[in-house]
Amino acid sequence: MCCGPCSIYPLQRVLEGKYEVHGFFYNPNIHPRKEFIKRLEATKKLAKLMQLPVIYSEDYEPEPFFAGLSGTDKKSLPLSERCTHCYRLRLQATAEAAKAGGFEFFSSSLLYSTFQNHESIIEQARVAEQKSGVRFFYEDFREGWQAGIEASKEMELFRQNYCGCIFSKGERGLLSPRNKKEVRGRRKTEKEKAKKFD
Repeated sequence: MCCGPCSIYPLQRVLEGKYEVHGFFYNPNIHPRKEFIKRLEATKKLAKLMQLPVIYSEDYEPEPFFAGLSGTDKKSLPLSERCTHCYRLRLQATAEAAKAGGFEFFSSSLLYSTFQNHESIIEQARVAEQKSGVRFFYEDFREGWQAGIEASKEMELFRQNYCGCIFSKGERGLLSPRNKKEVRGRRKTEKEKAKKFD
């Protein structure tokens, strides 16, 4: 479970089946601490509403996320590498938690997002499956994107405005007024370039 809103539809889908479902909250990528707490609380609220047992990693410990990064900014660390590392870290932890708990399958709310690299998530989940021996349960939850958004609003869950890590926050122009100005300038330039090719 990466957060409350993104977990709604996947949980609704798997709870329709004959599975005993438990959630797992492990997100060392989320930055800063206050954002981590907001998402943790939203997940707890959702768990209570859905009467879902959840295993929580409640301590704010971003070290595992940063330890696996080869660079410290967007220029030295390509987006694909950063996200793949994040998927790998969290899916491996999920598979290991599933193994420790005696679960037959593991899956991820990451499969719900239309903004994530779906193929990379599947690839890293398969690697975690091989390492842990726990089977990966796959379903393309993206079809429920809008339904999940509407449900999260009805439940009045905290809805984040960036993926989670400090890099994604910067890409949305949310780090500082200067950062916001830089992002707006970059987007304007990209739009002008796109018009030239039309």
